[in-house]
Amino acid sequence: MRMTVTRAAVLVAALFGLCTLPAAPSRAQGWPQRAVKFIVPLGPGAGADIGARLLADRLSARWGKPVVVENRPGADSLVAIQAFVGANDDHTLLFGPSGSFTVHPFQYDKLPYVPADLLPIARVSNTIIAVGVPASMKVGTLEEFVARARAEPDKLNAAVVPGITEFTFDYFAKTAGLSIAKIPYRDIVQAATDLGEGRVQVMVAAYAVLKPHAEAGRIRTLVVTGRERAPILPQVPTAIEAGYPALELEGLVGLFGPRGMPRELRERIGADVVAVAADPAVSARLTGTAQIVNPGGPTEFGAAISAQSARVT
Repeated sequence: MRMTVTRAAVLVAALFGLCTLPAAPSRAQGWPQRAVKFIVPLGPGAGADIGARLLADRLSARWGKPVVVENRPGADSLVAIQAFVGANDDHTLLFGPSGSFTVHPFQYDKLPYVPADLLPIARVSNTIIAVGVPASMKVGTLEEFVARARAEPDKLNAAVVPGITEFTFDYFAKTAGLSIAKIPYRDIVQAATDLGEGRVQVMVAAYAVLKPHAEAGRIRTLVVTGRERAPILPQVPTAIEAGYPALELEGLVGLFGPRGMPRELRERIGADVVAVAADPAVSARLTGTAQIVNPGGPTEFGAAISAQSARVT
C-alpha cells in the first residue's frame, strides 16, 4: 500500500540522523570492547559486500578487535534491517547502500522499523550502477534497447536491485513507455548469471556484479547511471548522455549505527572509516571493484542521503 508523500518525507527525514543524543565520552573512548559485526543487505560479491569486507580487514587491525561481515539479503533489505535493529547493539552496524531503504517510506504504508533506527556514521563510496543486457541480444545502445522493448511489450524480463534502483527503473520504464516484467531475486548476484545466459534481458545493478560477465563477453554494458562517466568505464556513456535522465542515480554506500548511539561515538567510528577509506591502497582496491571513493563522516553522509531522498520526492 502506498502512502502520502508528506508522511513519507517526515519518515525519510528521520533517516538522516539529525536528532543528536547527549554525548557519552567514556562509551566512545572504550569502544570497541568486543567483536564488531557489519550486516550487509546484499549477498556475497555485491558492490557493498566487497567494500564491507575490505574495510573490515583494515578496521579490525585499527581497532584491535575482529570485524565480521554477515550477509542478510532478501525482502527488499528488510531482512538485514530487522536483524540490525533487533540486535540493538552498538557493536552491530549496518553497511550498505542507503538506496536499499531510502524509498521504503514511499513503498510501504507500514514499516517494521522506523527510519530513526538507522543513524549515519560514515559515507564510504558511490557504487557505480550500470545497465546491462545479454551480449547475445545484439543491442548496442540504450536507445536500441528501448526500441526493442517497445516493439516487444511484456516479452522482456528485468532484474533490478530492490530499493531506489528499482524505484528509478520503474520511473524510467514508465517515462519511456515500456512494459517489462521484473523477476525478483533474493540474491541479485545470481541475476547476473541469468542475464549472461539470456534468461533475463536487462539488469540494473552495481557494475561490480556485472563486471565478471561483462569481461567474459557475456554482457554488454549500455550506460552508467551516475552524473558523470565512471573512471573504470570511460567508454560507457551516462544515462543522461544517452537521452534518458530518468535513469540518473548515484549509488551511495556507507555505515549506519543503531538508534541511541551517541553522536561522539558515531563521529569517532566515522573518522576511522574515513581514514581507512582514504588510504591510497584501500582507495585503489575500491576503485578497482567499480566504486568511486567518497568518504565522509556522519554529517556528510546524512546530507548525501537527504539529497538522494529529495530526488525521489
